[in-house]
Amino acid sequence: MKASDADILIIPGYTNSGPDHWQSRWETKLSTARRVEQAEWAKPVREDWVARVVEEVNKSTRPVVLVAHSLGVPTAIHAIPHLGDKVKGAFLVAPPDVANPSIRPKHLMTFGPYPRDPLPFPAITIASRNDPFGTYEHADDIAGAWGSLLIDAGESGHINTDSGHGPWPEGTMVFAQFLSRLQG
Repeated sequence: MKASDADILIIPGYTNSGPDHWQSRWETKLSTARRVEQAEWAKPVREDWVARVVEEVNKSTRPVVLVAHSLGVPTAIHAIPHLGDKVKGAFLVAPPDVANPSIRPKHLMTFGPYPRDPLPFPAITIASRNDPFGTYEHADDIAGAWGSLLIDAGESGHINTDSGHGPWPEGTMVFAQFLSRLQG
């Protein structure tokens, strides 16, 4: 599948992805990409965030590929039972451990725990060895439950602007390979 054949839904995490974040850059570069906008970025409510993902998938006229970062990952995963068969793949980056009681702000725990059912479509999960919001072991565990390919991003922090991932050429290459293997 080519990017132009899919609706690429960008699902940011807590407080949204700023203009220099790789998700914002991809949204600008990919003509069929659009951001799932949330009414409340700083005080996320799981049901509201999930409902917005479902709404955007339902509006799509082409096959859908989800591109989720951070709190966008559990949002996407919780939406899956409501998405039908439009979604053809998911690119899941830096999944936070939302069941960890030390996560801050504390209300992010309402997005946990993750469903552990196998995903009904191909997925790639990319995790860092030093992500302050989730351990690599946690990412390995949930990716295994989902049947997702796990990619080790090394010591890359939260794979966001703060960790130096505004432009993220490695991510762009992995995403392009992933897309090329998806069936429309």
